[in-house]
Amino acid sequence: MTDTPPAPLDRLRAVMVRLRDPVTGCPWDVEQTFSTIAPYTLEEAYEVADAIERGDFEELKSELGDLLFQVVFHARMAEEQGLFDFDAVAGAIADKLERRHPHVFGDEAAKTDAVSQKARWEDIKAAERKAKAQHGVLDDVPVGLPALARAAKLTKRAARVGFDWPSTDEVFAKLDEEVAELKVEIAAGSSERMKDEVGDLLFVVANLARKLGVEPEDALRGSNAKFVRRFAFIEAELAKDGRTPDQSDLAEMDALWTAAKGAERG
Repeated sequence: MTDTPPAPLDRLRAVMVRLRDPVTGCPWDVEQTFSTIAPYTLEEAYEVADAIERGDFEELKSELGDLLFQVVFHARMAEEQGLFDFDAVAGAIADKLERRHPHVFGDEAAKTDAVSQKARWEDIKAAERKAKAQHGVLDDVPVGLPALARAAKLTKRAARVGFDWPSTDEVFAKLDEEVAELKVEIAAGSSERMKDEVGDLLFVVANLARKLGVEPEDALRGSNAKFVRRFAFIEAELAKDGRTPDQSDLAEMDALWTAAKGAERG
């Protein structure tokens, strides 16, 4: 009678233990720390988003595994230091989800729509921050978020306490103001001030995206993909004549860009 194989998650955790064994494990895995692994964790999260964007669900399965491995890796390092283990991580998120969904797991009546439920979710999170002595409205907005996403989250958090423009009209006016200030610094030739003003301009754009209900990171990823797709069209058209972009000029490539846009619209 053969032994029952371990559950997949138990097997993964056992693999992690072997990799981190200081004697028989992998030297690279053994020398890692929370700080050195963190960039890989972010990278894997982006690769999950990329697979979703491309609709490649076989790849998504693989990328979700890579992301899960990151969680197991961090949990194992914490367990080695006597901080917590994977079970504590899983238990903590289960507790949090039950706490933040009282309309599902508790006695609170279900909200009538997703907007109301989202508002209640934010109220519960605010209470949790207060309980953890995080009294500042912006205290727990992660510094490690992509800058554009963090900008939107910062303005969203501030808006919850009334620090927000009444409408998009004021945001557009602020955009005009920031563009004018950037032009002044460009004329002055101050690289440091130009960087500062570009940052202000991007921050206002992120705020505008939030006001419009658009996730700025998602929007910019879409624009990046669009740029790559249209530039590839330019390269393909030039290749028909045996040429590359550096053998063309701006006028021709701009015309091809317009043709690419037309092709996409059908």
